[in-house]
Amino acid sequence: MSATSGIGVSQELSSQFSSAVDSKSIRFLKISIRNESLVHDQSVPVEGSLTEDLAKLQDLLLDDVPAYILAKLDDPSTEWLAIYYVPESAKVRDKMLYASTRASLLKHLGSTVFTDSLFATSKSDLTSEAYLAHLKHIAAPKPLSTREQEMEDIRLAERNSNTPSYEGSRSRTSIVGTGVGLNWTADVEKAVEELGNGSGSGIVVIAIDTTSETLVLSSSPPVTIDTLKSSLPSSEPCYTFFAWPHDHTDPPRREIVFIYSCPSTSPIKHRMLYSSGCTGVFQAAKTLLATSSDSHINARKIETSDPTELDEVYLKSELGFDTIAANGSAGATAKPLPGDTTKSFAKPRGPARKVR
Repeated sequence: MSATSGIGVSQELSSQFSSAVDSKSIRFLKISIRNESLVHDQSVPVEGSLTEDLAKLQDLLLDDVPAYILAKLDDPSTEWLAIYYVPESAKVRDKMLYASTRASLLKHLGSTVFTDSLFATSKSDLTSEAYLAHLKHIAAPKPLSTREQEMEDIRLAERNSNTPSYEGSRSRTSIVGTGVGLNWTADVEKAVEELGNGSGSGIVVIAIDTTSETLVLSSSPPVTIDTLKSSLPSSEPCYTFFAWPHDHTDPPRREIVFIYSCPSTSPIKHRMLYSSGCTGVFQAAKTLLATSSDSHINARKIETSDPTELDEVYLKSELGFDTIAANGSAGATAKPLPGDTTKSFAKPRGPARKVR
């Protein structure tokens, strides 16, 4: 695994990207590294389709200076393309710096917002033709081994025949397409939509009916950040959607945070079922909220094995809000909340001396 540079995201960049995601009117954000910080360089509005707007990058980029470009996709419009532009003629130090900072950029802005990435070593790699070739390469079927091809032929024959095939839970069709065989009941779907359309804090707790592998509404009580931890079951896994209005971003916003809670005392079978369905439920909820409300689900889901640790300090840490200082300097830590304590590092004791 390559080393990271330790360079963080400036508060201005975080605000600019948040506004671009909400407005959906910005096509490109150019990002540069200056003074040991990732900073917003320039924004380009949406005018045509992504392939049409790519022509603007020819004037936006320099022949020998690296940069990051965040590009909003056309469909779905809530997802983004990360472009890493590192020309061959750039200085070696700049190449290394931009290569080692990629992970930090995505981590702080939310990695799951970026569903695709593109590496370019010249401006000719960023034309509409080059991007269409990139999409064609991604869509091309992956090569199968002889055994995999045989199994695929069998499944294809079963689908085309009149004989019913027995595929267990995968034969059921999910309401919003979780991709792992979990059905969404009407109550669950309605509760998540209403949460997204609300204006204050709120919560929807979802459980899995293990018999039918169906998502069912467990509870949706009134909740605040202070009562969040007591609203989740302490001995059973659950999926939770928490509507959190906060001022840890500029401007302040209300977002839906997905929490996967799996206490260590849960039955093993339940832990396996919830773990396998977690990503599918998260992605399905993102799609549902994007099409039914102005709220957006946070780019990173939160996982915990102890619901009692879910407080404001924990959410700030998991969502990266405490990595940006209030004065905008990268890499600093925001002012701690009341009750927040920092544990000092205890130097490990050395090995005992041998007695001769």
